[in-house]
Amino acid sequence: GLGDVYKRQICFWVVWGTAKLLVRDKTIRGAFVQSSFRGSAAVMGLAFIQNIYGSSAMGPLMIVSAVPLYNIFSVIVLTFEANDSTGIDKKAKIRQAGINICKNPIILSILAGLIVGLLGIQFPMLVNKTVSNVAQMATPLALITIGAGFEGRKALAKIAPTMAASMIKLVLQPLVFLPVAAWMGFSGEKMIAILIMLASPTTPSCYIMAKSMNNDEVLTASVIVTTTLMAAFTLTGWIFLLKTLGYIAVSYTHLRAHET
Repeated sequence: GLGDVYKRQICFWVVWGTAKLLVRDKTIRGAFVQSSFRGSAAVMGLAFIQNIYGSSAMGPLMIVSAVPLYNIFSVIVLTFEANDSTGIDKKAKIRQAGINICKNPIILSILAGLIVGLLGIQFPMLVNKTVSNVAQMATPLALITIGAGFEGRKALAKIAPTMAASMIKLVLQPLVFLPVAAWMGFSGEKMIAILIMLASPTTPSCYIMAKSMNNDEVLTASVIVTTTLMAAFTLTGWIFLLKTLGYIAVSYTHLRAHET
């Protein structure tokens, strides 16, 4: 809904504004901002909603609304904070950001999928199966690539911004906006969707975008690794808190059937 869109916009602009003031190293600023606000809404969101509530319209709706917005914001900050953008005037940066948004493969893919869905185009089973297999392989392959290219010494040198970005992503955002969502009357699968958008680990696609747009891929990889490990505890804690307070209801019958 519009409330979710406003929350994501506020998160983005507040994180970027704070980074402008507090992150003195300009070379890591773009990567820091992207890693702090952009979560794995598609993969983590669908998994959590399907495991807790089963088949739901919230998962696809969340992807259609959240993922393009995350990518647009990422392109904007990575374009303006790129390490090779010094001396480029603002008009040129705005023009380049617009071009990068139009060329973003994730946004183009979602638009293509929407067109196919609206037109009711049916592909052969062979095509559907191939696309499904590639989709299931995308995130694990991205994590393997990040792990293979992970440089421990360089990551340790940036442990402070890594932990700061991780805390913003997993703790600070939900701490600020979940009470607002509760006050606005959100509950159930809608609350889970909001939680995932706010507190899911940093998505692996941040690494590819940061590297391809001349931002700090080392910091990005470090935040992805850290948030992925920490989210096992923080997301569980948030879900337990929301369940205890009565904002979500976990169907244990559905969970047992799903596991079977």
